[in-house]
Amino acid sequence: MDIRAILAGLAFALIWSSAFTSARIIVADAPPILSLSLRFLISGLIGIALARFLGQTWRLTPGQWRATIIFGLCQNALYLGLNFVAMQTVEASLASIIASTMPLAVGFAGWVIFRERLSALGVLGLCAGAGGVALIMGARMQAGADFYGIALCFIAVASLTVATLMVRGASSGGNLLMIVGLQMLVGSAFLVIPGLILDQPVVNWSMKLVLAFSYTVLMPGLVATFIWFWLVQRIGAVKAATFHFLNPFFGVMIAAVLLGETLRIWDIVGVVIIMFGILAVQMARQTLQ
Repeated sequence: MDIRAILAGLAFALIWSSAFTSARIIVADAPPILSLSLRFLISGLIGIALARFLGQTWRLTPGQWRATIIFGLCQNALYLGLNFVAMQTVEASLASIIASTMPLAVGFAGWVIFRERLSALGVLGLCAGAGGVALIMGARMQAGADFYGIALCFIAVASLTVATLMVRGASSGGNLLMIVGLQMLVGSAFLVIPGLILDQPVVNWSMKLVLAFSYTVLMPGLVATFIWFWLVQRIGAVKAATFHFLNPFFGVMIAAVLLGETLRIWDIVGVVIIMFGILAVQMARQTLQ
């Protein structure tokens, strides 16, 4: 892994983790599903326009179209849609911690469902990650965390796991920025009807809301997604997913600094354990490749 890939991975982890804080700001003053659908629409149109300017085409291969649609549905519509709804009642730090367990879910699925080999280090990582999550969940539930919101976050992780398994098909064959833009439009389209049915179309306009929405459109929406596809294309999905081990730390720190969310001792202990678990699983998977 070269220095460019390392720097890109760090940038991805930081931007991706910050998305939970900006989302928390948005859903406090705007309808979550419709806001997300609009974000995807704007991000998608910008991405496609830039791709066309760079000479890219939307004439994708059948495999790219299939993967792009599934990625747009699983990550954008389901994963982010469920997280936006959940963060009406769940703190950004907790949502980011749950989302960061995706590499553990991918490792577990490969081991149990697809019968992939996993070393003792990988099994230890899975157990440590599960223990860290249980530690944080126990402390948060005792503090009155919303169970319904937490359940939505875990369902979102399952959706992101499926999306991650499809990334390789979407990122091969060129037209990278075009694919990013198109999968944004897929997410926007899937969210429109649920948003019209479930959301209350009330917006409390403020500069904070405008800045958070603009940041979410440009940075997590376009920049982080492009970096992720680029990383997968350059170093592979398994190595790229290693950078997710930083998400619990970044997510908790950003939410504490910008939103003033309480940083509990069990959060810190649990985050460290989860980070170890994610790193162990990813190292084990790389060794077996």
